[in-house]
Amino acid sequence: MKKSFSPSNLTLAVVFMLFFISFSVVLVLNFRPLYYHDIEALGIVESSGISEEDIRTNYDTLISYNSIFGQKELDFPTLAMSESGKIHFEEVKNIFVFVQWLCISTLFAGTAGLFFKFRKKDAGCLKLAGVLTPLVPAVLGGLIALNWENFFVTFHHIFFRNDYWLFNPATDPVITILPDAFFLHCAIAILVLIIFFSLLSFLVSQLLSRHWS
Repeated sequence: MKKSFSPSNLTLAVVFMLFFISFSVVLVLNFRPLYYHDIEALGIVESSGISEEDIRTNYDTLISYNSIFGQKELDFPTLAMSESGKIHFEEVKNIFVFVQWLCISTLFAGTAGLFFKFRKKDAGCLKLAGVLTPLVPAVLGGLIALNWENFFVTFHHIFFRNDYWLFNPATDPVITILPDAFFLHCAIAILVLIIFFSLLSFLVSQLLSRHWS
C-alpha cells in the first residue's frame, strides 16, 4: 500500500481524477438523447410554446457551438438572442472548451504515465484514482441533494462575474427550452459517470496487481 502513495502515483492519480471528471462532463454535455428525452419528460414543448423540431434544432446548434471545433459565432436558427445572452454563451463556450482540452491533455498525460508504470508492474496510480476520485461526487452530490437551486445559483456566481446568465425570456427565449431540471439531470449523470470510472479504475488496478503478483 505504501508503494501506491509514491509521489508519482499521487500525481498520476490526480491526472486520472481530472480526466474522469472532464471526460464525464464532455460525454454528458454531448449526449443529446438525454435532452431529447427531457423534451417530453419535462414538457418543454408545452412550457415554451416552441415546436419540438425547433427545440431540437436550436439545442443542436448550441451544443455544436460549444465544441472545440464549433463555429465562432452563435446564431440560433429560429430564436432571438440579446447581446448579454450572446456574451454569456461565449463565456460558457470558453469553459466547455477548457474542459475539452483538459480531457484531451489528461488523457495523453495519463496514458504516457501508465506506459511507464505498467513497465514496472505498478498499478498504484489507478488504485489511488479509484479511491480519491469518488470524493468529488460525494461532496457535490451532497450539496446538490441538500439544495439544488442554491447549488445551481452558487455555481453561476463562481464561474461567471456578471448576471448575464439571468435570462429574460422576452429577449432570450432559449431559456424557455433549458429548464433547471434538465441541468439537474446532467449533474446527476456526470456524478454517476465519475463514480463508474472511479470503480472501474480501482477494479482494473486490483486485477493487474493480482496478475503481476
